[in-house]
Amino acid sequence: MKKRTGRNRQSLVPADQIESAILLLRGQKVMLDRDLAELYGVETKVLKQAVNRNIDRFPPDFMFVLTRQEFSNLRSQIVTSSSSQWGGPRYKPMVFTEQGVAMLSSVLRSKRAVQVNIEIMRAFVRLRQMLAAHKDLGRKLAALEKKYDDQFKIVFEAIAELMTPPEKPARKIGFEVKEGQAKYGKGSKRKHA
Repeated sequence: MKKRTGRNRQSLVPADQIESAILLLRGQKVMLDRDLAELYGVETKVLKQAVNRNIDRFPPDFMFVLTRQEFSNLRSQIVTSSSSQWGGPRYKPMVFTEQGVAMLSSVLRSKRAVQVNIEIMRAFVRLRQMLAAHKDLGRKLAALEKKYDDQFKIVFEAIAELMTPPEKPARKIGFEVKEGQAKYGKGSKRKHA
């Protein structure tokens, strides 16, 4: 019986090559047929034929065909205008979601397909973990920002108070006469002539 080693396994395809082939289209993480064919070691035409022979295994949430506009946009983003590399202008690329990629290994039925599929699934899991970590980090940053916004609001209000000059009392209009107080009332005696 063969013993499996966890860390010392040699992967068929470098993880960064798989991760760089994962794209975001229509709000989903997907891989193009040509990238998958390259990873599986088959021609794109062979991969497409296998999918078309088993099309019932690939519902729209597993695989879809790019529209001309999506294909044009993708082509300009990847900066590859070689039509021969994309199978020519006759066929629009098939795009596979994570579930579609998992289904491909059962359709292609080769040892390499199974092994490559395992590596691809691991890449999708790593991406999901990274996205979850980024979302968690984003939530923590938002909480810190709110916490410090409240604290800084108090500080900024205090600084604003210190920066505004104190209001001077309004000066009275007219003259101010400074006389001694007249003595009226009790204790004052008047002389009558």
